[in-house]
Amino acid sequence: MGMTAVAFKIGDKVRSSKRPEWGEGSVLKLEAITFQGKTDQQIYVRFAAVGVKSLLASAADLVPADGSGGDILTTIHRPTTLTDVEASRESGWLGAIERRKPEEIMTSLPPAATDPFLSVRRRLENTFALYRFEGVAARLIDWAVAQSGMNDPLSRFNRQELEELHKRWKFELDAHLTRLLGEARRDPEALGGALAKAPPAAQKAVQRLHGMVR
Repeated sequence: MGMTAVAFKIGDKVRSSKRPEWGEGSVLKLEAITFQGKTDQQIYVRFAAVGVKSLLASAADLVPADGSGGDILTTIHRPTTLTDVEASRESGWLGAIERRKPEEIMTSLPPAATDPFLSVRRRLENTFALYRFEGVAARLIDWAVAQSGMNDPLSRFNRQELEELHKRWKFELDAHLTRLLGEARRDPEALGGALAKAPPAAQKAVQRLHGMVR
């Protein structure tokens, strides 16, 4: 998928061609990001029917609600890790979103694994990749660095805290994968293609969670 052909600005009214039932939305915030080596945009939109959604521009298929596009592209750094969020505090409603507790940030999954506008296969591939972070020795620190954005997570959390946070993150990861496997039952080719490239830990997780899929 390529970047959206329309450059929106904050305040623009939009609709999703993939989710017309969401109704009209208003662009709240735009962020320039790099996703899988390509330039993309993270767009925060408040929709009339479903509230706020954070979407990748390359997958969302947003169109102007009034038939006209924006001509100004407002970009800021995307706050995904703990250090990013703390460095980009904002006031008002968006600031309240970003003032999440560190524990919430450390146990959340990245949009690349959860974005509903990405295909099942892409979400599976991105989810499988997260299983490389095993909660032992150096892998635990690797996970904490990636999740927090800190060079030395042990300067903020002790070892026991990191182990507990990783357990909670792993629980969320397994629960998310279980839901994805349920979706993939309608697209077995997507599952087979993604699983063929998955790390061993992800393949074991699929076997372990298979019986929980309805």
